[in-house]
Amino acid sequence: MITANPHYEKLRASYLFSDIAKRVSAYQQSCPDVDIIRLGIGDVTHGLPDACVQAFHRGVDEMAVDATFRGYGPEQGYSFLRDKIAAEDFRARGADIDGDEIFVSDGAKCDTGNFQELFSTDIKIAIPDPVYPVYLDTNVMAGRTGEFNNGRYGGVCYMECTAENNFVPDLPEEPVDLIYLCFPNNPTGTTITKSALKRWVDFARDTDALILFDAAYEAFIRNEDLPRSIYEIEGAREVAVEFRSFSKTAGFTGTRCAYTVVPKSCRVFDQTGKPVLLHSLWNRRHTTKFNGVAYPVQRAAEAVYSTEGKAQVKALVDGYLENAKIIQRAMDSMGFNYVGGTDSPYVWINGNGRDSWEFFDLLLKKAGVVCTPGTGFGQCGEGYIRISAFNSRDKVETAMARMREALGS
Repeated sequence: MITANPHYEKLRASYLFSDIAKRVSAYQQSCPDVDIIRLGIGDVTHGLPDACVQAFHRGVDEMAVDATFRGYGPEQGYSFLRDKIAAEDFRARGADIDGDEIFVSDGAKCDTGNFQELFSTDIKIAIPDPVYPVYLDTNVMAGRTGEFNNGRYGGVCYMECTAENNFVPDLPEEPVDLIYLCFPNNPTGTTITKSALKRWVDFARDTDALILFDAAYEAFIRNEDLPRSIYEIEGAREVAVEFRSFSKTAGFTGTRCAYTVVPKSCRVFDQTGKPVLLHSLWNRRHTTKFNGVAYPVQRAAEAVYSTEGKAQVKALVDGYLENAKIIQRAMDSMGFNYVGGTDSPYVWINGNGRDSWEFFDLLLKKAGVVCTPGTGFGQCGEGYIRISAFNSRDKVETAMARMREALGS
């Protein structure tokens, strides 16, 4: 008899963004004339940078000619892209990363979800609350948690992020093995200083733990004193894996290209306590379960690092950051407390006593604006909403005007 994975039964009914889509769809069907402005899911709205488009075309043209056609490529990614990533994103900032420590993939969501496959099912995970749901749900699927009760899964170390600690988690007070960190943070939009990040690196080194560091939004950092990579911190190569994406920086959400950094000196341990190099484990998993990102897509990603590409990507990101400022100014005028929106495309807003879904429904039905309810990111997200800056300037300004009218501000 074939049986289902019983751990899937622990999962809540559906994925957060599926719930949002269903509510929005139901409202749209009942009120088809309302022009809904979506500031919920973090999906970009502007076209690809021209430098990437031109490189994409050239890559497709190469595929049309026998002499330049490419079949299966290296699962880890072509060296022309991996070497450029290592040089531009890391060594240029003093981080010691080589091209063969880069693994190109079709998305940071996939990588952050899949990476946990490398570890024993009895490890203790530490996850911020609120948090990007994929980190937690994939560990539930793998069987590392107990049942879901009173808003949380048993067996998980929840690192609470609240106004009291400026939405940056404190070091765990219990033994943990695998630590998830995300900065600039999704959903709160907060950032972390080098000194604070060093405390995490030192903690992982002292306790033989591993950090999975999601830096998908690093391109939004404009404060040069903030780290854009965990490898800017001394000692991180041995205890940290970093995930990055071209989705929110260069608009590749529909094109699919990201990468994961696994330094060759990064270690975990076998059942006897003997060190095991993580690079070889991920390489084995990656080459077994992944056939590589399409050649034209990797050429388009390479163009991000050209002179033209850098300028065009910066202009895209600057535009979204300006949208975040518009949201911040609107929240100030309406008297809402918030964090984020500086060095981040997300603004995390206290609903002034409203619960998260109540605030979501109010904005949807009275303003035609879609946000994300904070409770969907964890127990500590209750009472908050996340507003994304990923839309056009006109739509963001219109959305804020509608909010003011709906809330009487």
